[in-house]
Amino acid sequence: MNNHPWLVLYTRPRHEKKAASQLQAAGYEVYCPTVKTVRQWSDRKKKVQIPLFASFFFIRIEERSRQEVFRYPGLVRYLFWNGKPAMVRDEEILAIRAFINDFQDEAEIKVENLPAPRERVQINSGVLAGQTGEVVRVKSNNQVVVRVESLGLQLVAEMHGTQVSGVRESR
Repeated sequence: MNNHPWLVLYTRPRHEKKAASQLQAAGYEVYCPTVKTVRQWSDRKKKVQIPLFASFFFIRIEERSRQEVFRYPGLVRYLFWNGKPAMVRDEEILAIRAFINDFQDEAEIKVENLPAPRERVQINSGVLAGQTGEVVRVKSNNQVVVRVESLGLQLVAEMHGTQVSGVRESR
């Protein structure tokens, strides 16, 4: 199957590893790059393996079999580029593998997306740590402007994108 391109599958949030392992068990060639990171709980810190790309993994599949994968839970759609499924070259997959293998233990690897305007975020560090707010705008230098509403006051703070993280909406 090596002559088929790698495609990018988009998953539901936090379904990357499970969906990839189910497809791999079914005989598909998949690659879900993961990295070690330290997660903080209220009582401990723990090293965990998380997907390098949130909600994405790669699959090598024949064109005629593309739709078969949606029988498995957690898969949403293929990623498209210019109206066609996004294809990833073997060299790019090898480069990702090499990067993870070479630098996995030396530094914490992160792929960070800046929040979008109007997205609710939590401030992780600084004077406003622990507060939640809404992103007003994202600047070109990885700075975000966040509106924090507390006690009927509206405070707008400018901070680096790494100081905030997305907030899950409760249903």
